[in-house]
Amino acid sequence: MNQNSNTRSVSDIVQARARKFFSKKTLHQRLPITQWLPKYNLESLEGDMVAGLTVGLTVIPQGIAYALVAGLTPNYGLYSAFMGCFVYMFLGSCKDITIGPTAIMSIMTHEYSVDKNPDYAILLCFLSGIIIFAAAVCNLGFLITFISKPVIAGFTSAAAISIASSQLKGLFGLSYQSESVIEAFSKLFENIGDTRWQDLTLGLCSIVVLLLMRKLKDLKITKVQPDDSTYVRIGRKMLFLISVGRNAIVVIVAGIIAFAAKSDTFTLTGDIEAGLPAFKAPPFSTWDNGTEIYFSEMVSNVGAGIIIIPLISILESIAIASAFAGGKTIDATQEMYALGMCNILGAFVQSIPVTGSFSRTAVNSTSGVKTPAGGIVTGLLVVLALAFLTPYFKYIPKATLSAVIICAVIFMVEYETVRPIWKARQLDQIPLWGTFLTCLFWKLEFGILVGVGINLAILLYGVARPKVNVSTVLRKDESGPHYVLVEPRSGLFFPSVDHIRGQVTKAGVGPAESSVMVVVDCKHFTGIDYTATKGMKSLCQDFERRHQPLVFTNVTPGVERGLCSLIDDIVIARSSDQIDAAYKICQHLQLLNRYAVSSKHS
Repeated sequence: MNQNSNTRSVSDIVQARARKFFSKKTLHQRLPITQWLPKYNLESLEGDMVAGLTVGLTVIPQGIAYALVAGLTPNYGLYSAFMGCFVYMFLGSCKDITIGPTAIMSIMTHEYSVDKNPDYAILLCFLSGIIIFAAAVCNLGFLITFISKPVIAGFTSAAAISIASSQLKGLFGLSYQSESVIEAFSKLFENIGDTRWQDLTLGLCSIVVLLLMRKLKDLKITKVQPDDSTYVRIGRKMLFLISVGRNAIVVIVAGIIAFAAKSDTFTLTGDIEAGLPAFKAPPFSTWDNGTEIYFSEMVSNVGAGIIIIPLISILESIAIASAFAGGKTIDATQEMYALGMCNILGAFVQSIPVTGSFSRTAVNSTSGVKTPAGGIVTGLLVVLALAFLTPYFKYIPKATLSAVIICAVIFMVEYETVRPIWKARQLDQIPLWGTFLTCLFWKLEFGILVGVGINLAILLYGVARPKVNVSTVLRKDESGPHYVLVEPRSGLFFPSVDHIRGQVTKAGVGPAESSVMVVVDCKHFTGIDYTATKGMKSLCQDFERRHQPLVFTNVTPGVERGLCSLIDDIVIARSSDQIDAAYKICQHLQLLNRYAVSSKHS
C-alpha cells in the first residue's frame, strides 16, 4: 500500500511538472516571440526597420575592428555579428538588446585563443553557450549577484583602458606584440620613431570626427518637435542617423581616401575572406605545426577561459538588459537561455563568443526599435555585407579601425561612479580599486577573482563581527540600573558566536558590574546553528557561575527551539512585563545566595 502511495505521489509530481512545462504561460515565458508577434503592426515594422539598419551600420565596422582585437582576421568579426541577431529575436525578452561581438569579449577571446588560432575562439563560443544554457537550466543566475557593482565597474574600466592601449599601435602605424597595458606603452615608446605620419594623421582625424558626430545626436537640432513640417522632420532624422551611423560613415570615407591614395600610403586591413561562412559543427580538434590537437587538449589549453568568458558574457548581457528594462522586471534565466543559444548556434557559423553590446543597444533604443525583430534587419545587413562587400573591406585603414575601437571603449571607463560609491559606502572603494588595478596590471580574469574575494571577505567579516549595541536601562525611579540591554545587529551563526559571546560577557562584567541583570535582544536573529547554540550554552554557564541573571528576549520560534534544545534552564522573556518578572525573581535568588553565603561563613 505504501509502495502504491509513493508511486502515485511521484506520478502526481511528474504530471504537475509536465502540465507546468507545457502550459501557455511557460510557452510565452520561454519563447517570448509568441507574446509580441500576434500584436505586430506597421508602426512596429517601421521602428524595427530604421533601428535595424542603424545598428547594422554600426556593427559592421565594429565587427571588423573587434576581430582584430581578438587577434583574428576581420571576417570572424562579421561571422559573429548576425546569428545572435536572428536567435535573440525568438528567445530574447528585451526589445533593445543586440547580441554580437563586443570589445570586452574580444579581448578575453584574444587572451584564451592559443596562437591566434580561430578554432580555439570558435570552440570557446560553443562551450560558453553550453555552459550559459546549462546554468540557466540549473537556475544558477543568482551566482551573478555575488559580483557587486564596484567590481563590475573596476573590471569594465580596466578592460576599456587595456583595449584602448592595444589599439595605439594601429593608430601610430606600428607593428609589435604586447600582452599588457605597461608592455603596450613600453613598446609604443620603443618604436615611436617608426611612426607612420599618414596613419597617425588619419587616425587622429577619425577620432575627432567620431567624437563630434557622437555629440551631434545630443544637440537640440536632431530632436523632432511636434510642430515640425515633414521636411524638417526628415532633416532632423537624417542628422540623427548620421550621428548614430558615424562608424560606418567614417570607415567608408577613410576607405575611399585609402583607395584613391597610393597603395603604400596607409596600413590597410588587407584581403578578407569573401562570402558567407559554412554552416558546420564547431571544431573539436585542430592542427598546430602539423600536429593534431584533440578536444581534451584544446580544453586544457583554453584553461580558465571556459568559466571566465561565460561569466563575463552573462554579466554584460544581464547588466545591459537591466539598464534598458524601463522599470520592468528582467527574467535573468530567460536571458541566459537566449544568450546560451546565441553562442551555441553562432559557433556553427564560426563565431567568436558574443554577448549584449551596450553601445549598439543604446543605438537600437534611441533609434526607436519596437520589438526584437529589429535584429533580423541588422543580421540581414551583415549577411549582405559578407556576400557582396568583403572585397572592398581590404581598403579600410587600420588606423581608422583603431579610432573606431578607441572611441567605443573610452566611454566604458566608469570614472563617474567613484564619487557615488565613496558617498554610499567608503568600504566599497576597496573592491573597486582592487579589481581595477589587478585587471590593469595583471590579468582581467584575476581582477574579477580578486574583486569577488575582497567582497566576500568584507561580507564575511561583517557576519563574523556584527555590531553590538550596549545600553543601560534605569529603574522607573531612576535610582539605579534596572538591567543592561545587549542588542546584536545581525544573525546568530557560527562565525559570529564567539564575538557576540565576548560582547555579552564584556557587558556583564562592565556596565552590569557582574551583578546587574543582562538582557540579550534577539530580534535580529533570524536563525541559529549548533555551534551558536553551544556558544550560548557556555555563555549561560558563565553567568550562572557569577550568580548573574541573563535573559533572552524577542526570540523567534526557530531560535527558541535551537536554544532550548541544549540549554535547559534558559530564561526567555516575551514581553517587558516578563523582563520585570525575571528581574524580581533574579533579585530574590541573589538575596537567597547572599544569605546562604553569610550563613556558611557564620
